[in-house]
This record gives sequence, structure tokens and C-alpha cells, in this order.
Amino acid sequence: MSLSLQSSPSSFLSSSLPKLRLGFANGCSSSSLLFKFNASFPAIRASSGFSSSLDTGLRTELDAVSTFSEIVPDTVIFDDFEKFPPTAATVSSSLLLGILSLPDTVFRNAVDMALADSTCSRLDNPELRLSCFFNKALVNVGGDLAKLVPGRVSTEVDARRAYDTHGIIRRVHDLLKLYNEIDVPPERLLFKIPSTWQGIEASRLLESEGIQTHLTFVYSFAQAAAAAQAGASVIQIFVGRVRDWARNHSGDPEIEAAIQRGEDPGLGLVTKAYNYIHKYGHKSKLMAAAVRNKQDLFSLLGVDYVIAPLKILQSLKESVTAPDEKYSYVRRLSPQSAANHNFTAEELTKWDQLSLASAMGPASMQLLAAGLEGYVNQANRVEELLDKIWPPPNV
Repeated sequence: MSLSLQSSPSSFLSSSLPKLRLGFANGCSSSSLLFKFNASFPAIRASSGFSSSLDTGLRTELDAVSTFSEIVPDTVIFDDFEKFPPTAATVSSSLLLGILSLPDTVFRNAVDMALADSTCSRLDNPELRLSCFFNKALVNVGGDLAKLVPGRVSTEVDARRAYDTHGIIRRVHDLLKLYNEIDVPPERLLFKIPSTWQGIEASRLLESEGIQTHLTFVYSFAQAAAAAQAGASVIQIFVGRVRDWARNHSGDPEIEAAIQRGEDPGLGLVTKAYNYIHKYGHKSKLMAAAVRNKQDLFSLLGVDYVIAPLKILQSLKESVTAPDEKYSYVRRLSPQSAANHNFTAEELTKWDQLSLASAMGPASMQLLAAGLEGYVNQANRVEELLDKIWPPPNV
């Protein structure tokens, strides 16, 4: 998943990049990926005063919705990246799998250079050596991406440490040290951490050091509120995954309460989390992912970031809206509306490990476990591939 995390994108770096397509095995979804190239093209964000080149007063739906939220393309490498240039990127085990599966990709040299790292190669313990190669590969690719996008690069933190607060912190410090060695400053970086209690606590401690964190796999209000209290820079909620669970399961009190109120449980979770963050002055930015259709996006206008699939972006770009069109684009989420939301005493608790565990229902527990399993499997696969090709030729 590529992130666009600037309040207003800066000018892009000019570069001439080859068109590249990566295929991903094991059914990896694009939301767990990837990177995008950025050339000297205009950003997706449009000003509210946009008009067409013919000054007809017409504008696209994409222009209209982009005045409320920052709309971010969610895709693997795509040929038409000129149409939807990103402003930031994510480097992950999914990305490394893609690079390793296609030796001629742009970033393969970054991985090969990681395998040639003498510090890692000198380690006698095979597990430590592979972990060192893995970290180095993530950072080398992340460093290349930082040269291509003006925004922040989010780096996945090993999900195998998801229940180890100090293990997460050590891994982030290791990654940050490696980024420092290649002159990527901390303000250009986010560290993507699963929203277990241990991950949320690690986020709190890292943010207190000035290290920006990106908490993912948030599927309940309790997780979102705890992440906001921890001061996470970015909190990511997967709208469609919550909805999918609700369609196929029952027995989750939070989801059933949303349905009884006539709400879509995924959209309702984003709305409630946004209201909490803004009503109580938390610094976190909210990211809505797994958006499945245009109506989802319209229902979330005002949220900080929306990760949207290319098919939705293309539809928005091809749909023209006139000033007098009967459908009006309304900001659904705003600090003003957040101020009017009422929370229960239980929702306003100071979250700790026990209260979080008690509040997370079967939906968030199962979805969190599934997300972690996917990340762990990808990380294991990356290390298996690195082990097979090390040492590289001429090393």
C-alpha cells in the first residue's frame, strides 16, 4: 500500500523511469504492497477552484472529492502511473517478494547490495544473518523510494515481533540506524506496526522519541482509541475487511451495535475513530483502506487519507460533475461534527492491555490474527529466498 501523507504534496522529482509490472504470488492483496514511481506529473490533489481547460465549469469527481480528503492510489506497479502519481510509498515484505521474483526489476540492485553487506555476512548465526539481510534490503529499497517520492516512506516492522514491545522498538531502532547511514532523515520515515497491545505500546514509546509510527490492522474502536492515546502518527482502518466479516459472521457486539444503528460497520468505525481523534485533540491522522466502491469514498469525505483502488480512481477521473449537478459532495467527517459526537464512559477509558483485550470482539481478534499470519508468512518467505541466493555472484 502506498501512502500519501503530506498535507499538501510538494513538487515532484523529475525522473525517467521504465514501466514495470510485478506479479505477486500467494494471493497477496495490493493493500499489503507496494511502491509506486513518481515522475514530474501533477499530484492527484486538486484545488477547490479547479476548472477544465475549456473553462466550462466542469470538473471530475476525483477533483471534487480531493478537496475533502487526500486520495491515495492503492495498487501494485502499474503502467499508467502517470495518471495517478503517488506522493509517498511503503516498503514491505510483499514488495521484497515481488523484487525477488523478478530479477530485472528497478530495485533488484538494492536487494543484491544488501546481500553483499559485509556486516551481515560476517554474522555466524544463520538466523541473525538473514534478519540482517532482511533489514538491509528493506532500507536499501526504502532509500531508493525516498529519492522518488516527496512524501514519507513507511517501512514494515517484522510482524513476528508483534507481541514483543521491546522487540518492535529494537527493530525500529535498527532500521532507523540503517536509514541514517544512507542519509534518509527521520522526518521522511514512518514505521508500520501491527496494532496489538504490544505494538500500540511500542508506538507510544517510539513517538515519545520523535519517531513516527503507522499503526495498521485496526479493526475495532478500542484499538483506534488506544492508538490515538499512544500518539501514533497514522492509524489505518480497513473498511472493507470489517464489512466482509460482518457479512459472513455474527456475534461481535461492536459490529451488531453498528448494524442496529443502521450503519455500515466499516464506515461507522472510521467515523467513530475520526470523531474521537478530533473531539479530544489527538495528533493522529486517520487512514481509511480497503475502500471497495465510490459510495464508500463519498461516505468518508473529510477523513485524512483514503486508500482507493485504481478502478475507483479511474471511474472518478472519468466522471464529470457540473456545478449545478443534483448530487452534492458533502464533507461527512469534520472537526465540527466530531465535537457533537457523544462517547460513553467506557469508550473514554484510559486504555491498557486488559481493557483493550476485553473490548476487542471476535471480528477484530480474527482479522488481526489473519493479517499477522499473512505478514509472518511473507517475511518467512523472503528470508527463505534470501537464504537461497546468498552469497550472490562475486561475493
